[in-house]
Amino acid sequence: MTDILLMVLVMSLLYMSIANRLSTYLRILVLQGFILFGATYLTLTNVNTVNLLLIMLETIVFKAIAVPWFVNYVIKRNNITREAEPYLPYFVSLIIVTLIIVSAFILSSYIIDKNIDKTYFVVALSTLFTGLYLIVSRKKIITHVMGYLVIENGVFVLSLAVGNEMPMLVNLGIMLDIFASVLILGIFFNKIGDVLKDPDVNLLRNLKD
Repeated sequence: MTDILLMVLVMSLLYMSIANRLSTYLRILVLQGFILFGATYLTLTNVNTVNLLLIMLETIVFKAIAVPWFVNYVIKRNNITREAEPYLPYFVSLIIVTLIIVSAFILSSYIIDKNIDKTYFVVALSTLFTGLYLIVSRKKIITHVMGYLVIENGVFVLSLAVGNEMPMLVNLGIMLDIFASVLILGIFFNKIGDVLKDPDVNLLRNLKD
């Protein structure tokens, strides 16, 4: 069942690469949050009940509900248009993300460490680099925030591989990182929203002290 959830997560990355509306990005982030919630429940079998509940609460509240809601609030607060506006055509983005996933599979074949779960490694690496690609290939700053959240999901998947040994240390760090980064970027948007009605990376060079 865990493998199915991770496969759906990889498929959501492919869909995100061709999505052209910010609302679709948010729905995919919500879906990924629920996927990680299910994967956490199925994976962390050796964690005590209190730690497991805290990790699952973090996943469902922050990744699936609070953070997407906050990003949606920032979009509405600043009247940002709903198109993602990529630099490259969607078909090219689909090919690039596919190559990222294939490369992760190829790289995992060279790993011989028995302590590393190759499935988690492939999904985590694919998610990390897909998030990075979304950041560099989209014009809007808000899509950079979403790309960063995708990267965080990749880190979370990677942490699940060692979650039974040190769950609190890894996942509390991820939770605080997500909360702080989105909050700071949200404040940033609220400050420049009156200046840049549709914040674009290319327009940042026009800002002055």
